[in-house]
Amino acid sequence: MKTHKEGRFILLSSLLGFILISLITWYLIGVNGLYISILVLIPIYIFLLRFFRVPTRQHIINPSAVISPCDGTIVAIEEVDEPENLKGKCIQVSIFMSVWNVHINWYPVMGRVAYYKYHPGKFLVAWHPKSSTENERTTVTIERPDGVKVLLRQIAGLLARRIICYSHEGEQAAQGKELGFIKFGSRVDLFLPLNSDIKVNLKQKVTGTQTVIAEIPVRE
Repeated sequence: MKTHKEGRFILLSSLLGFILISLITWYLIGVNGLYISILVLIPIYIFLLRFFRVPTRQHIINPSAVISPCDGTIVAIEEVDEPENLKGKCIQVSIFMSVWNVHINWYPVMGRVAYYKYHPGKFLVAWHPKSSTENERTTVTIERPDGVKVLLRQIAGLLARRIICYSHEGEQAAQGKELGFIKFGSRVDLFLPLNSDIKVNLKQKVTGTQTVIAEIPVRE
């Protein structure tokens, strides 16, 4: 299993810390203390390995499709106003990522990164309605070659204390390429044009780079 680069330091430092804890308990309590620490710490380390896993996937390439930018569950599909960058009515599709999901984020469409901004903020639970505007978050707008804009927002949750985004304004975004990573539980919002044909339903499980969230006709 391949490990994501964002987890390598955590995994190494955790391993060293767990070894140290095991040695200390062995010294203080004896062999029984060593067994207890191993029984407790090994499942935690397996969880960390699983959290930072990198799946092997053949991602979808489709100019008219908006592919899922992450693994998770659809928690909102609604018409909203997007005041930050798109400045108008859009369809918002929100995906909640639990700690059991892969936490890599991918570009949902191909095009150019037309806008990027990081916002410091709160750490409300990721499914809270105000998390989209009040939590720590990163906003990225991708403009397709035909001028259609899709806005993606990475949102920190109650446990997610670090959002990582690799985007830079002006760079090219390849559909299915890594956009970033969110550590420990979070949410990703997509803001799509009103003429988007939504292909998912509430509470549906989606897979990053595999599930088609919507179809947006390509402009001639």
